[in-house]
Amino acid sequence: MPRKLLKILLVLALLINLIGCRTQVPTDSQNDKKVRIITSFYPVYIMTLNLTQGISGIEVENMAPAAAGCLHDYQLTPQNLIALKQADIIIVNGGGMESFMDKVGQEVPPDQIVTASQGLKLLKDDNGEENPHVWVSVSGAIDETRNINRQLAQLLPQYAGQLQANSDAYVRKLEQLNEQMKNELAGISKRNIVTFHEAFPYFARDFGLNIVAVVQSEPNTEPSARELAVIIDKVKQTGTTALFIEPQYQGVSVNTIARATGAQVYTLDPAVTGEYTPDAYIKIMQNNLQTLKEALH
Repeated sequence: MPRKLLKILLVLALLINLIGCRTQVPTDSQNDKKVRIITSFYPVYIMTLNLTQGISGIEVENMAPAAAGCLHDYQLTPQNLIALKQADIIIVNGGGMESFMDKVGQEVPPDQIVTASQGLKLLKDDNGEENPHVWVSVSGAIDETRNINRQLAQLLPQYAGQLQANSDAYVRKLEQLNEQMKNELAGISKRNIVTFHEAFPYFARDFGLNIVAVVQSEPNTEPSARELAVIIDKVKQTGTTALFIEPQYQGVSVNTIARATGAQVYTLDPAVTGEYTPDAYIKIMQNNLQTLKEALH
């Protein structure tokens, strides 16, 4: 074969190989490049951190700052956009939590997005809007962990075994936590609560609590005088003695309700901020358990 023709064939083979590599999720065998996963916010990050523990070919980065809380009004930064474009896989909660993703939907291929709440039956509020706070329920966190694992295994078959082993280990811990919380809350004498915003319907459903009222029906908006009066009446009529604020949103209106009704104010954490450690969610829920036992004894 002529030397010139041989060179042409080698160049063509190299180009075909490069094009093929660009269409695949990278593996650690391709120039030691790690699979880059971007999670939308804290609770999804903690699930993904547990799923990818010990897998050297995957790196996980959280997009929203740790103090961002729920993403109802989150605004993407230029750095976020760069990170999303550079990511191999993007993991979101879904259910309307990440509305900002609509702005980047055309730039991010759908097959790169993993949705934690995919296929789950979401609760709806009085206006028929779906509530995305699935992870605040421990059983919901279990469902979302399994969902992320299943979708990641499809995208990264080379790591499917390790992902499944990590998923099984984390789910076992969550199931133990769920059982502990149900057992210890079974004997509480009070069930009525007032929450700060719409983060706790799944949590309340799982543990037999009755949400009498929600202080902030709209994110980051204090209730009007009329709305406060309605909540105060409900608290008095139902004999509710516990009002719950959140560490991320300390609304002054809760103190007004407490003064008018004699109810006590406690802190219940929806697990949207915290330490970047694998057991962080479990610790948050154990603290919530102790708070509820104190508030509803």
